[in-house]
Amino acid sequence: MNLNEAFLDFLVEAKKKSYASQGDDASVEPKLEGSQQLEFQNGDFFYRDIYFGMSYFIGQETVYYQEKPIWSMVYSGGVNSKQDIKDARTIYSFLRKAMREVNLDTPFRGPKQFTEGNFIYSDSHEGSIELFKGIENISFRDEKVYRLSYSGGSIR
Repeated sequence: MNLNEAFLDFLVEAKKKSYASQGDDASVEPKLEGSQQLEFQNGDFFYRDIYFGMSYFIGQETVYYQEKPIWSMVYSGGVNSKQDIKDARTIYSFLRKAMREVNLDTPFRGPKQFTEGNFIYSDSHEGSIELFKGIENISFRDEKVYRLSYSGGSIR
């Protein structure tokens, strides 16, 4: 296995084992005041996700190899302003299920589409792991209730 394959395997594992599985419960003591910080390590790879906010949030994921940052993604988004906190928790619970379906072909967020009950998750992106941008949406009964934009790539 070469470094790029090992990196992709690690990235998918980190995403599945951090927010997608544990939500905010995966948080460690944050380095930045007022943030949530999630971390995962396996061998020489280390993943850190730092974000601020809940209904609307902004964050950054970074992967390190042998303590050197090699990849990063920034994101911002959240639930529509008319959603209350109970709705937001339900939407984010569904989002974590979709994010657990992340795969090696598109390791940015979740799968192209994921459906459960009246919820539909969709992700569209362009580019490759080295340089990309995308948007994910969640609809409930044909009404868009969540949107997130993201971009990132390899650090050179």
